[in-house]
Amino acid sequence: MNIIYEPWPWYVAGPLIALVMFLLLFAGKKFGMSSNLRTMCAAGGAGKVADFFKFNWKEERWNLLVVIGAVIGGFIASQFMSNNKVDINPKVSKQLSDDYQIDSSGKAYLPPELFSTEQLSNPSMLGVLLVGGLLVGFGARYAGGCTSGHAISGLSNLQLPSLLAVIGFFVGGLVMIHAIFPIIF
Repeated sequence: MNIIYEPWPWYVAGPLIALVMFLLLFAGKKFGMSSNLRTMCAAGGAGKVADFFKFNWKEERWNLLVVIGAVIGGFIASQFMSNNKVDINPKVSKQLSDDYQIDSSGKAYLPPELFSTEQLSNPSMLGVLLVGGLLVGFGARYAGGCTSGHAISGLSNLQLPSLLAVIGFFVGGLVMIHAIFPIIF
């Protein structure tokens, strides 16, 4: 028997996120995925190379559980709690097929035309991934945190810089998908 799970409704997931944020705020902790990378680099000895990584990473090792939980939770959700199909607007699916030759839209969360391991052998795709990764890393550091840190933790703490960062993330995403992506692909 194949069981298809639906996403949790907003009235369940939203309060759970709020509860986690309240517990982190109560414990004096901040949430964000980019801080996990900093903790991993510091634990690996990156403090010998850059002052940015010179801090007591052992106080932040709880952050590493967030990464482990995200990886395990993502695996469980994708393998056992999802039909791995996303319903998108038929007009968007047609546009993706006509303009970008992405014919798997609506059939998979990650289109293999962009995210398959075969794409790593394509030098231009590898270049896009490397440049994109550097830009995302630079942007997260320049903005003082990543999208999850600002959008979930920063906004729940009513921080104006986080609101500005989230607005910037959305504007950057719109520019990317409507102006830069068509040029690259």
